[in-house]
Amino acid sequence: MEKSQQNSERDLVARYEMKYIIRHELLPEIREFIKPFCKPDPNTSGTPPEYAITTLQLDAPNYALHFAKEREVDRRFKLRVRTYGEIGSAPVYCEVKAKLEDTIVKSRTGIPFELWGRELVHGVRLPNCFENRQQELDFLQFKRICWQIGAVPKVLVRYIRESYVGVVDRYARVTLDRKLQYQVTDSWSDFGRSGIWRSMDSAEAQGFGLDYSGHVLEIKTLSHMPVWVMEMVERFQLQRSGNCKYSTAIWCEGILGRYPGPNEESADMLAYAGGL
Repeated sequence: MEKSQQNSERDLVARYEMKYIIRHELLPEIREFIKPFCKPDPNTSGTPPEYAITTLQLDAPNYALHFAKEREVDRRFKLRVRTYGEIGSAPVYCEVKAKLEDTIVKSRTGIPFELWGRELVHGVRLPNCFENRQQELDFLQFKRICWQIGAVPKVLVRYIRESYVGVVDRYARVTLDRKLQYQVTDSWSDFGRSGIWRSMDSAEAQGFGLDYSGHVLEIKTLSHMPVWVMEMVERFQLQRSGNCKYSTAIWCEGILGRYPGPNEESADMLAYAGGL
């Protein structure tokens, strides 16, 4: 993943995200519609322009961050470690993604893949790999939150992302995710290389009561929705829906009998986590 993408995340202080589940048959029409307003993301390859994402989701031992999403807490966040392409071929990116009502605030810091591991988070050593002071501060924030909630690996999520960036707006991105898979894990550094991936692409797993499984369409903008986005939503009659891949994975794993039930301890942690 190029430095330009890493730096752009820091420049973008706050943004808005809208998600939709769309039928596969709509893809050609949507691609054609966005052509005047978007171009392929420079970090992608192929036709359509895509890349693979693998994300390690961290959470408190009692799944407080997952429950914050399930209960739609106004102020909540995710802790995740993301990498791209073939495992080991790109850096990992430590992310804190906070949602403050309808606004997304996200910070991320790149770490060379070979330096990543549990000791980097829960130890006291800092790697000598940051390009500037801001990246170091962002990593320290990530590390602090991990310490405070006792964050541990819970789930890996993997998918293919088709990605476009806006050419007429200050900031706009359109992404289409497919081949969603998950894997339960307790490893900080395996990234799914020794486990079994399970699909999350079924209509049942997506959990919206639809009669089809679809691509996850996501539109990211600044403080307002561009007119062309509103026209696209109206033309294709898109219905906005939440889609948290981590919580979907937890729900899928619950079908296998290992869903963590809420209790007083998790409620206390949820209140604490929501205030960070």
